[in-house]
Amino acid sequence: MSHKKDNDRLRTERQLDKLKWETAKELGLEDDLGNAGDELTTGEAGKIGGNMVRKLVKAGEKALAEEGERKARLNLQDEL
Repeated sequence: MSHKKDNDRLRTERQLDKLKWETAKELGLEDDLGNAGDELTTGEAGKIGGNMVRKLVKAGEKALAEEGERKARLNLQDEL
C-alpha cells in the first residue's frame, strides 16, 4: 500500500475515533468507553454506533446539499 493510502486510512481512523468519543460523551458513556477493564454492553455500543451513523448521514446530506447549491449557483452564473 502506498504511503498516501496509509496516511488517508490513518486520518480516517482518527476522525472516526474522534467521532466515537464525541458521541460517547454526548450520551454520557465516555467513562465506559475509556475504562480498559470495563466492557461496553451491547446496548451501549449500539447507542454509540447508531448515533455515529446518524451524524455521518447528516454530514453527508449537508455536503450533498452544499454541492447542489454550489452547482445551482454556477448554472445561474452561466445563464447570465
